Amino acid sequence: MNSEILGLIPQRAPIVMVDRFLGLEDGISTTCLEVRADNIFCNDGCLNECGVIEHIAQSAAARVGHICRSEGREVPLGFIGAVNAFEASRLPRLGELITTKIEVLQQVFAVSLIRAESYVDGELVAGCKMKIFLQE
Repeated sequence: MNSEILGLIPQRAPIVMVDRFLGLEDGISTTCLEVRADNIFCNDGCLNECGVIEHIAQSAAARVGHICRSEGREVPLGFIGAVNAFEASRLPRLGELITTKIEVLQQVFAVSLIRAESYVDGELVAGCKMKIFLQE
């Protein structure tokens, strides 16, 4: 785990589900996570659905954290309000690197609606829309 990510998200071990924040370009942020055997969301050699959803939520948190840090603001806590249209064509396996893209579809005060897509080696493996509430 990259220690820099801990400055962008409020989560701490053993529930850190993002290894690196790769950047923000044209409104879309990108993160990654290597699926390891010691991950608490791994079962039978795969990251389970809850792990994928938590990775997506923390990817959105890292996006907010990156923006707040660049503006000199404190990183807020966020909470999942709803997960809609979650689909996984397959679960990421041990040793695979998940790359997740987050796009904000709508922002109203402290509530964001995001779209997430998670890839392994360029293959879309999961995606959803998620409503996130930020504590201000």
